[in-house]
Amino acid sequence: MTADGHDGRSHAERESPVGKPVIRGDPSLTGQHAEEAVEFDPDDSESLELAARTVRAFSENTAGADDNVYMLRGAAACAALVRGEGSYKAAAERAGGDATVSFIRKWSRVHDLPRSIRRHVAMGHIAPTAAKHIARVAGEARLQLAWAILDHDMTVRQVRSVASDVNDGQSVARTLETEGITLGELTVELDPVVYRELRRRAAIDGESPGDLVSELLDGRLE
Repeated sequence: MTADGHDGRSHAERESPVGKPVIRGDPSLTGQHAEEAVEFDPDDSESLELAARTVRAFSENTAGADDNVYMLRGAAACAALVRGEGSYKAAAERAGGDATVSFIRKWSRVHDLPRSIRRHVAMGHIAPTAAKHIARVAGEARLQLAWAILDHDMTVRQVRSVASDVNDGQSVARTLETEGITLGELTVELDPVVYRELRRRAAIDGESPGDLVSELLDGRLE
């Protein structure tokens, strides 16, 4: 089914506190015990020092395995350090090493992505490098680009290109079209009885199955 545009009901920004391991602390997503997830409190001096050490190690890639949960932990440390120090520049100076302003800004934005996107990063469905480009765009474009990645197996190069075009003022739908992707198009597998009735109802109403599904889901997802 296809959908162009958005009605403004979805959340495109992070809602949980900075540094809180909402995703990293969910064992159903990460396979780790909740107590293993580090929480970074920007208002606590000891926690902020841990965040600074984590950011430095993260920037130098010496803190552990290069996996998605590790990346999310580094992003959380970046965001907490920025909040605690008050600026990207101060955060970079506190962390030291290879932690530049640009590095900290990029990963802080990943931490600020909504939970629905970060869940897919934690599960490995969206690469952290792709998440950095999702975080470059604002508002509902983040969600639209993330779902296109999931539905069309977009490469990081494609994601980077689309994000750049969106920041230049083009719509997500238009930029995806240049990559041969239709925004809102996905493949679903239905129960045979539901499929039969969907087709029957669409034929009677003179609508496409996609339009009918959109109408039904619109009411259900409100």
